Amino acid sequence: MVKLFTKTFSLFFIALWFFTAGVQAQTLKVAIAANLQPVMKALKKDFKLNTGINIDVISGSSGNLAAQIRNGAPYDVFLSADRDFPQTLQRDGLTIKDPVVYAQGVLIICSTHNLSLANWNGLLLTDNVKKIAIGNPAIAPYGKAAQQAIIKAGIYDKVQTKIVFGESISQVNTYIITGVVQAGFTTLSLVKDQANKQKLFYSLINPKNYAPIEQAMVLLKHSAKNAAAEKFYQYILSPRAKNIFKAYGYHTL
Repeated sequence: MVKLFTKTFSLFFIALWFFTAGVQAQTLKVAIAANLQPVMKALKKDFKLNTGINIDVISGSSGNLAAQIRNGAPYDVFLSADRDFPQTLQRDGLTIKDPVVYAQGVLIICSTHNLSLANWNGLLLTDNVKKIAIGNPAIAPYGKAAQQAIIKAGIYDKVQTKIVFGESISQVNTYIITGVVQAGFTTLSLVKDQANKQKLFYSLINPKNYAPIEQAMVLLKHSAKNAAAEKFYQYILSPRAKNIFKAYGYHTL
């Protein structure tokens, strides 16, 4: 009886080891909105440290990523920069769970030049700013928020010819950092990223001037084949991950 128990006990732990090893060996394919690139580096490292699970990160504008998912891209989890794109995927029957907000983004105006950014609505009308970068409002939620803020300021028609649209917030950040534009509307996480050595000047945009940037996440149908997806989903909603988001300038619930 003792030998039988010992053998059963051993087989149980061998099976458990193989299951755990199998989960850890899997690589998650996580599609993220471009604004998350800096914070995802920290999240990816922390998640791997605590679970042993690797993450393959694919970034882009939320709209383009949603289109890729509709066209069959084998992603497990989608972290959007808004609610709308995840909700559309849910309505299309491409998700396992309802979209859940994991963080709220903060919009800023940013420049490599020490300009009077606090009075940005007046500044953008001057000759000191010849080019203004924002994300494409149709596919980049931060671009949509930027457009709302400029319209709210009553200057959109006056500065429209100065606006340079980026396909994603990542492209907008490149325009800002390289000085292609004198000012750009982007995410606070850009200036919170310690890996960015470029000196940047910025000012927060009054959140009353744009709709809340509620960033939502969904588990996709493809994740049913990957046992590690649920672990990552729960991790993003954990206090541990929320502290990392906060360090990069996001608000969390």
